Amino acid sequence: MAKERCSFTDKKYHCAAVLCTVALLTCAAVVSCGPSAEKTQETEAVPEYVFTYSENQAEDYPTTRGAYKFAELVKERTNGRIQILVRAEGVMGDEQEVVEQLQYGGIDFVRASLGSVAEFVPELNVLQMPYLYVDSEHMWRVLESDIGQEFMGKLGNYGLVGLSWYDAGARSFYTAKKPIEKLEDVAGMKIRVQESTMMTEMIETMGGTGVPLSYDKVYSALETGEIDGAENNWPSYESMNHYEVAPYYTVDEHSRLPEVQMISQITWEKLPPEDQEILRQCARESAEYERQLWTRRSEDSERRVREAGCTVIELSAEERARFREAMMPLYEKYCSDYMDIVERIVEEGEQEK
Repeated sequence: MAKERCSFTDKKYHCAAVLCTVALLTCAAVVSCGPSAEKTQETEAVPEYVFTYSENQAEDYPTTRGAYKFAELVKERTNGRIQILVRAEGVMGDEQEVVEQLQYGGIDFVRASLGSVAEFVPELNVLQMPYLYVDSEHMWRVLESDIGQEFMGKLGNYGLVGLSWYDAGARSFYTAKKPIEKLEDVAGMKIRVQESTMMTEMIETMGGTGVPLSYDKVYSALETGEIDGAENNWPSYESMNHYEVAPYYTVDEHSRLPEVQMISQITWEKLPPEDQEILRQCARESAEYERQLWTRRSEDSERRVREAGCTVIELSAEERARFREAMMPLYEKYCSDYMDIVERIVEEGEQEK
């Protein structure tokens, strides 16, 4: 019996010891986890705003990567209070549809071509007139001057707020069956253009037919002969494989259409001034990043196209002058009220010579 009592007592003390140990470990865990949990809550802010950003290019395209950079910078500068979800590859609609949704607050941000935006803000047509700029440096001097700011400000009259300019290079012609070597070669050709009235009229002024067509339908239209050619920059020509069905690329650089990064005015007015300033700063930084990417991508695309055996036609200065002269009716139609600004832009180009 004594032995049994001793055994029972040992068991009782053993259980008590175990219970005490568990209790101590539990307390220790609570004590050690408490401050860490509080710290986690402090560093991971719950989003106050979650916005949508529409982009119609592929995930690896310079403008798309610029959009992701913008979203990353905004999240970082606001400690996660503002998060921007980038929807690439046109899943939210084509550019004109998206700009219209932006006006009504259905989408918060968009990067769109100046050509598309000009359909809603006709004053912007001045900045996309054919053969307006001497080269890329000329265009950027204009956009970063008071002229560029004046036009950015005009977006506010249409429910849009401009944040920054993105690069999109220079647009040139490319054709399927025969090259464009002189102005007369455009006559009779069906050339795909953006859904832009002025771009359609540009082709008609040259004697061809402008065919507004969705970007994703260009390859098949070239392949089937629905169109004879199109016009775009080096990266678009290469990335969409248009060079496979339209192997003649004529470097006339008729249009330099910058991209516009915008926010809906409805969304903009929800934000306090300090957040608005953060967005502007992040947009400018993302634009600098995108321009660097664009330069590299454009050079790579041109190299790939040439290596693929495509025929690249470089127009002479005299022939370029003929193309430019043919555009005078468009200037008279679209810029009659802005000829003073056109002259200022031309003068900027003259300073380079």
